[in-house]
Amino acid sequence: MNGTPRALNRVLLFIIGAKLLAVGLLLLLLATVPAVATWWHGWSASVWAGAEDAFRQTHLPGREESWLWIVAGLILVAIIIAMIAWLSQQGKGRANLLVASDDDSDVDGEVRIGGGVAEQVLRAALSERTDLAGASVATLEVKGKPGLRIRIQPRQGVAPHILAAEVSQLVEALDLVIGQKTPVLVHMVSGARSRFTKAERVR
Repeated sequence: MNGTPRALNRVLLFIIGAKLLAVGLLLLLLATVPAVATWWHGWSASVWAGAEDAFRQTHLPGREESWLWIVAGLILVAIIIAMIAWLSQQGKGRANLLVASDDDSDVDGEVRIGGGVAEQVLRAALSERTDLAGASVATLEVKGKPGLRIRIQPRQGVAPHILAAEVSQLVEALDLVIGQKTPVLVHMVSGARSRFTKAERVR
């Protein structure tokens, strides 16, 4: 239900981690293996000389500056735009409003119920259960409509279908209070105490 690009985040974390690991290994080898240090000095000197030669051969007409600096600047701008677009996707799908409807009374107005109300009520009810090792509630927006995601971690030996039914009853009671049927995803996750069991139920 959340629009955060988890797959992309994991790929980026893997790439960044691999690069950091490679740099760390290179620094370790440079500090401990003389042959690697000798190779690095020769290779880096040749690369630097090639870069200087490339900048010398790409002068702008009538100027001493190279047009490669313009290319580098454009690449940096593209990277910044991509980073801004990536950051804007983090946490996408969160919603602050659960109910928004016109009031049928004689007074003009609109009734609004924030998602935090449902989240606090359900969290308080779930925190009292001894058969749960953890629970979290979030209000998310799916196809323009708000819904709830209830993430629970049952303890070992707890029947998932019974737990899902009891959580559904809590949600039904909440629907009666707010006067609206809310889409809910009940997500059961595994943990060290639940022997990696997992079940999901959508209502």
